[in-house]
Amino acid sequence: MALSFDRHRRLRQTAAIRAMVRETHLRVEDLIYPLFVVEGSGIKREVPSMPGVYHLSLDRLSEEVDDIAKLGIPAVMVFGVPNEKDEVGSQAYCETGIVQRAIRQIKAEHKDLVVIADTCLCEYTSHGHCGVVENERVLNDPSLELLAKTAVSQAQAGADIIAPSNMMDGFVAAIRRGLDEAGFEYVPIMSYAIKYASAFYGPFRDAADSAPQFGDRKTYQMDPSNRLEAFREAESDVKEGADFLMVKPALAYMDIIRDVKNRFPLPLVAYNVSGEYAMVKAAAQNGWIDEKPVVMEMLTGMKRAGADLIITYFAKDVARWLTE
Repeated sequence: MALSFDRHRRLRQTAAIRAMVRETHLRVEDLIYPLFVVEGSGIKREVPSMPGVYHLSLDRLSEEVDDIAKLGIPAVMVFGVPNEKDEVGSQAYCETGIVQRAIRQIKAEHKDLVVIADTCLCEYTSHGHCGVVENERVLNDPSLELLAKTAVSQAQAGADIIAPSNMMDGFVAAIRRGLDEAGFEYVPIMSYAIKYASAFYGPFRDAADSAPQFGDRKTYQMDPSNRLEAFREAESDVKEGADFLMVKPALAYMDIIRDVKNRFPLPLVAYNVSGEYAMVKAAAQNGWIDEKPVVMEMLTGMKRAGADLIITYFAKDVARWLTE
């Protein structure tokens, strides 16, 4: 008597059949590429802990953005590293700040490229925290005013999307009000709604020169052990006017990405952070893994978990691989 069982392998017989029934697709349109812009001239300096990622002065920025546009990557996220820092991060909201100048330059050269401005203070403060500090305590409400000023200055420079990353309570509401009162009611907010106090951020702090000078960020970023708290954070930001929600980091928080996608109807962004990038690069350079299939599997997993968009330092590589 013949055995009776399901023949699942029928749909895996050839590459063409596998492509026909593939459920999750990673596209170049899903990618956002981070840029680190610095003061000075003639600078294209590789970040030591992030191979292939560079500090760029404005005169070297154009060639990088040209490359990004040619690859079909639709959006960049701009981070700035100023020469001068102070207690209140005044260069973050200065009209001639490094990010504001970079935004104007990018939009002048590539008007169709979506420019997302990271809206935070940590790169600009002398203490390295994401807000106003008093007696080594990060103050929530006084920080909101400065974050709103920063967002407005970035919108005035031409940013298409404001992406606040500071995790202060009420930051979306404050920024939404600030943008609306300044006549930028059409500018969307991509909220870093669910940002964990993660050990995966180390290389970024190299790149952005944003390590805290005392303590840590655990009073405002989320405890990695918590799941339900993520829903409370996201719900607050939705009520306050967020247009996108973000989960950061991505790789260790796939469950959170899926949970948030199931609960909220907004576009969901996953941030494939610096530590995730650096681990893959280091392992590939040592010959321990094959970089391309590992990266494609990792980012496809983020899409499968529910991410609509992925911020990733692999964006240029992935864009090239997708055309092969």
